[in-house]
Amino acid sequence: MRHGKWPLIVVFLVPPVLLYVFFVVSPYLQAFQISTTDWLGYSAEANPVGLANFRTLWHDGYVWNALKNNAILLGLVPVLTILLGLFFASMLALGGRKGRAGVTGVRGGALYRTVYFFPQVLSVVIIALLWKEVYHPNQGLLSGVMRAVGLPAPTWLGDPATAFWCVLAVMVWSNVGFYVVLFGAAMSAVPKEIYEAVLLDGASRFTTLRRVTLPLLWDTIQVAWVYLAIFALDGFILVQLMTNGGPNFSTDVIGVRMYDTAFGSETKFGYASAIGVVMFFLTLTVAVLSLRVGRRDRIEYS
Repeated sequence: MRHGKWPLIVVFLVPPVLLYVFFVVSPYLQAFQISTTDWLGYSAEANPVGLANFRTLWHDGYVWNALKNNAILLGLVPVLTILLGLFFASMLALGGRKGRAGVTGVRGGALYRTVYFFPQVLSVVIIALLWKEVYHPNQGLLSGVMRAVGLPAPTWLGDPATAFWCVLAVMVWSNVGFYVVLFGAAMSAVPKEIYEAVLLDGASRFTTLRRVTLPLLWDTIQVAWVYLAIFALDGFILVQLMTNGGPNFSTDVIGVRMYDTAFGSETKFGYASAIGVVMFFLTLTVAVLSLRVGRRDRIEYS
């Protein structure tokens, strides 16, 4: 600092920025350029085709089917995950008995949080393979339980009517534990006196959650919504490993569609890049809209 701030900036900030531009920004820019070519991914030639890939994409029924599935995930995964996360976090933080110590959490709350958080220590690949075995029609846990109680066991991932909802359930299950811990940490920062006063006035647990917890945790919920929305628009690894978009494209999502287009039998890297560009703008639009629509005045408390 004796030599001024500019040498410090040049030494410590410029190299990371250059690395970020080279390894992160540059591939994005190349994807935009490749999306206007007919490159096959392995050939030396990449002829410019203008917006032909985007016109083809507009009339591609498989892409629209994948976008429809992503839209359903976008509408359900964040809502279900946040609601379950808030419910469990509220029960752990405020579900204890009201006594002389005031509002307390349930006994063994740390153990419950560890159990809820456990899926986060597993990789997405392990989660996908684990639940694929759970859904096995002959040896899976769910089918075994249903047969034990005398109910017919469906082919969970082999039936177009159930496969999509099975994958959606795994998406919610794999994420809810993290948000239980996140919301629980946010609730612990709220003064207990606020909850005690509300409960003394006769408010129910549900009213307390809706009228007190939600407004005070809104910033945290908004961030959670953005992350879950991005996750719902992706969902590539879970879908690709559990069903690979099947059966009959019932679980196909835009990430799997892009991957199959680029690395499948057709190897159309130019067309796959066009799908990636559309996915980029969709994700950016959802993130911006979520932040704009969910903007509220921050509630201050001491």
